[in-house]
Amino acid sequence: MRWMILLFWLALCFSVAATGGRWTAGEVTGWYRTLVRPAIAPPNWVFGPVWTLLYAMMAVAAWRVGLAGTSAARSWAVALFVTQLALNLAWSWIFFHCHAMGAALVEIIFLWVAIGATTILFGRVASVSVWLMAPYWAWVSFATVLNAAYWRLN
Repeated sequence: MRWMILLFWLALCFSVAATGGRWTAGEVTGWYRTLVRPAIAPPNWVFGPVWTLLYAMMAVAAWRVGLAGTSAARSWAVALFVTQLALNLAWSWIFFHCHAMGAALVEIIFLWVAIGATTILFGRVASVSVWLMAPYWAWVSFATVLNAAYWRLN
């Protein structure tokens, strides 16, 4: 049963990844390619491997929290996790589909706060989950700066 729960979290996280990826893929070779690139922007090929690893780590973190005993902290942590996943998906839609870099910047700030709150609550429930979420929080910190740079230049 434990492994089925892990499969659930992996399926949920990678469903979000696949949906966001569909919204993004066509724009990378079209609209996104026409933008002025900030000096800090990594090559496009970096994003796929990084996000794959981050989504896997997020799923394992959620799984570890789910294995903990029932508590209010666990319930809040899982609710925040699902919220930040929805915000993660919304960012792809706003930035890549709508081409609304300013709105995406506002949205990613909410995402960053949600990831932070999730990470803190995860740490109270299953301490290993902090270390699994920390790289995601760090990457979204960088993505926030990158989003701001794209908005400023374009």
